Amino acid sequence: MRPMIDAHLDLALNALNYNRNLQLTVAELRAVEQSFTDVAGRGRGTVTFPELKRCKVPVCVATLLARSGPDAAQRWGFKRGDIDYATQQIAYAHCFGSLGYYRLLEAQGHLKFIHTRGELAAHWAAWEAAPDATPLGIILSMEGADPIVTPDQVAHWFGLGLRAVGPAHYGRGQYAFGTAVDGPMTPAGVQLLKEFMKVGMILDVTHLSDQSFWTAMDVYDGPMLASHHNLRSLVPGDRQLTDEQVKELIKRGAVIGSAFDAWMMVPGWERGKTQPEVVGLEAIVDHMDRICQFAGNARHVALGTDLDGGFGTEQTPRDLDTITDVHKLEEILSRRGYSSADIDGIFYANWLRFFGGALPA
Repeated sequence: MRPMIDAHLDLALNALNYNRNLQLTVAELRAVEQSFTDVAGRGRGTVTFPELKRCKVPVCVATLLARSGPDAAQRWGFKRGDIDYATQQIAYAHCFGSLGYYRLLEAQGHLKFIHTRGELAAHWAAWEAAPDATPLGIILSMEGADPIVTPDQVAHWFGLGLRAVGPAHYGRGQYAFGTAVDGPMTPAGVQLLKEFMKVGMILDVTHLSDQSFWTAMDVYDGPMLASHHNLRSLVPGDRQLTDEQVKELIKRGAVIGSAFDAWMMVPGWERGKTQPEVVGLEAIVDHMDRICQFAGNARHVALGTDLDGGFGTEQTPRDLDTITDVHKLEEILSRRGYSSADIDGIFYANWLRFFGGALPA
């Protein structure tokens, strides 16, 4: 079983928003939640810290998430407190709390923040030498930039350890339009990207609407990734990347992490109705294949599972019970003709190369 880098795990969301003790095993967490019905995926989680250890994940991208877009009142009337907040200041405070959760776990020896390419190389070497004794390394990312209260606060967040940002999530944010709506990045969003370039913040294009995506391409010339994305040509919907967007990302040296949310893997999925039996892990490789065909190689595709990003096994492929089952892709990729080096790239080496160049020295 190869090591694996996952470019999108909502660990703090699960802890702070869903009150999950991620230091339990998956089986223990499911038992705790057996009678819970408050949110989707209760009793069906796939990711905990012990499971990431079993899965051989030395490094992941761990997220901060809180929204405070201008349409939040119309969507929720400010009654939701799990993701949407009435002001950017409150969203900032929520993400600061998530950062505190990660920092405490680091102080207790469970996590290790990775800020620089040198720290990444050293952490990887330490894990190879003693995987059981090495904590999970995390690269900190923000999904939706609303908690950055003003563009000139980018340097502040970078100083706190933030290394990648997606300007929007779902709906209209303060800086860009996200999934389910469309429009260009705002003037503040353009300034946000310029601040990213000043400090070396990585741009995550995930969730950007089509117009906002192309605004970003016009403004931003630094390192970029698509942390958890699949393809619109295979599964229609604006949450997915178009072929033109994929080609542009390849041209810019980006890596695209494949997402394991079943509705993004197979056409026609209806949340709460469609059963996992309709799709298997093989479908992920269909998306990977198309990216590789555009690139002419396997250097631009990797993993960004988004597992337990607001769903559980009710919305994963039929052959995935925990995140460790992602390793079933090794056999599928080999059977599809991918070389051992290609599979290494998809599981970890492409992200190592990307972050080895995109993180500050």
